[in-house]
Amino acid sequence: PPRPKIFQGRDKELDEIVQSLWKASPARVVILGPGGMGKSTLARAVLHHPDIETQYTQRFFVSCDSTTTSSELTSLIGTHLGLPPGPNSTKAVNQRLSENSPSLLILDNLETVWEPMESRHEIEDFLGLLSGVKSLLLLITMRGTERPAKVAWTHPFLLPLRPLEMDAAHRMFIDIADDIHPAEEVVDLMAHLVDSDNCANVLSRWEIQRTTLLFQGHDRQSSLDKSISFSISSPRMHSNPGALDLLRILSILPFGLSETELLQSHFDIDNIRSAKSVLLSTSLAYVDHQKQLKALVPVREHVHHFHQVSLSLIRPLQRHFKKLIDLQNVHLG
Repeated sequence: PPRPKIFQGRDKELDEIVQSLWKASPARVVILGPGGMGKSTLARAVLHHPDIETQYTQRFFVSCDSTTTSSELTSLIGTHLGLPPGPNSTKAVNQRLSENSPSLLILDNLETVWEPMESRHEIEDFLGLLSGVKSLLLLITMRGTERPAKVAWTHPFLLPLRPLEMDAAHRMFIDIADDIHPAEEVVDLMAHLVDSDNCANVLSRWEIQRTTLLFQGHDRQSSLDKSISFSISSPRMHSNPGALDLLRILSILPFGLSETELLQSHFDIDNIRSAKSVLLSTSLAYVDHQKQLKALVPVREHVHHFHQVSLSLIRPLQRHFKKLIDLQNVHLG
């Protein structure tokens, strides 16, 4: 893929990754974070970084969106390496990479094939095999906060990507950034809409259509609704029904919930801390600098539209806030 035309607010992470690839031998790095946070863009920036281009003439960027099994993944990598289709693509890929001069392999959106439990074991075995190739630098991007097992990932770990600083989002798209969350993909997609319309019209459409406005194509990466749906339908979310209920609650709370509010509101959710953990691991929610559990605006809008919160979930919250108001009234006399 080409060098990203727009790259704002990720210089620190880019420097950290490039330094890790230079210092560690061999380096194994994971870029984690919520959907739309700019993981693929950051990986492309690494791919085209001058220091990386100079050191590694063999560089491969493999988008894993279309793969659903380990065999499909190894066959796809083999195609990028110029290998003919064959029955034992895993062995062939490993051999070719071992024979190559020092090279960089980027596996983008690996969560697509890693997330399902039925394929996870094989994927992690394959990653472990790749990590044994001493001349190979391995960089993967994944939605969520969990790294695959069976690989000695390079320390220090790169922290999961957080929302862009507001000034970086403003630089990407000043006119409408105030109305949306500073997630890189949101700003980028909204900016593209202005290419065929004016800012006022796009802003009016955003106020009505919200995340469905951002559909640009038929692949998962081009539609935020598809991207968020993918995370909500993941095995980890299905294994804990309370996680979706907690996400429904967060969808109506722009300022989120503190840990105290989470526990004292007495929501009808079994093991609410476990539900919180699932939302964090899938990056459907995050904890901000003030320790508030929140969901990004696109996630809140999607959930509000497709998974509306029920009155039974809202009532504990109403009772909690009423108690706070009563306490304040008592305190104020």
